[in-house]
Amino acid sequence: MPDTFSSGNTPSHRYQSPDSESCTITVPYEVRSSRVLPPRKGGYTLNMILFIVTSFTTLIAGSLQAGVNPINEPLRILEGAPFAFTLMLILLTHELGHYLTSRYHRVDASLPYFIPAPNFIGTFGAIIKMRSRLRNRRALIDIGTAGPLAGFFLSIPAVVIGYRLSSVWEEPVEQGLVLGNSLLLKMLETIMIGPLAENQSLVLHPVAFAGWIGLFVTMLNLIPFGQLDGGHITYALLGKRRHWIIGIMTVPLLLFLGYFTGSTIWIVWGVLLFVIRPYHPPVVEAEPGLSPGRVALGWATIVIFIITFIPAPFRLI
Repeated sequence: MPDTFSSGNTPSHRYQSPDSESCTITVPYEVRSSRVLPPRKGGYTLNMILFIVTSFTTLIAGSLQAGVNPINEPLRILEGAPFAFTLMLILLTHELGHYLTSRYHRVDASLPYFIPAPNFIGTFGAIIKMRSRLRNRRALIDIGTAGPLAGFFLSIPAVVIGYRLSSVWEEPVEQGLVLGNSLLLKMLETIMIGPLAENQSLVLHPVAFAGWIGLFVTMLNLIPFGQLDGGHITYALLGKRRHWIIGIMTVPLLLFLGYFTGSTIWIVWGVLLFVIRPYHPPVVEAEPGLSPGRVALGWATIVIFIITFIPAPFRLI
């Protein structure tokens, strides 16, 4: 999705942006300076309201997962706290990774806007609003990788702790939501639980489920398309032309994957990305280029995308 542009200042330059304004999951722009951008004063009321409402909707979702009907038993709604707290902490850490890195690079970024939702996890995630433009690829890759890495390294201990609290049933699941596995999740499951027999089922603890969602959100953000985190990273690493080619190829691949696996979510994402288009605004300056450390960081996030990718995320039986 296109980002918000507005004016930004450096000690010797001033850049004026287009008038249009919109939101994106991650932060794509920088105005470099040796000083950290001071926080904006005021205007945080909506952010706080949305955070509180989303905390409540995820609490309801967690209580339903625990087998509690919060309407009939409102005092037991706190049984959803393990899921709600873990998920909100992961999402908040992801977005603050973008926000703090943006402020460091003198990018005018808002605090996260959380999105409450009446679904089985209680939210559609969070977005950050951008108001200034990026100057070079260094800031682009720093900001693009900060969120996924922050969320990834918090999701892993959530999954590990949750696996310790999960239970193994000595019979296959006959009804419910079956979650898919990535390479990373399968490895962690084998280490923490051990190989499961064909007649056994792993029933996830809410903390493990929140960690699963955290890794899934990280993977979705790292799809190499447009202005998603993965799009920022491929643009910084490979340049405009290769970024555009990869984006064009992503849509049919997702649609084919959705058809092949029967996962509706990939068809929805394929259609959504087709509507958004693989456009990425250019950085102001082509130089300076990326340091070897930043190149390694970018490729590391691509590896994370591969090991967290889930071909068939959800299956209802």
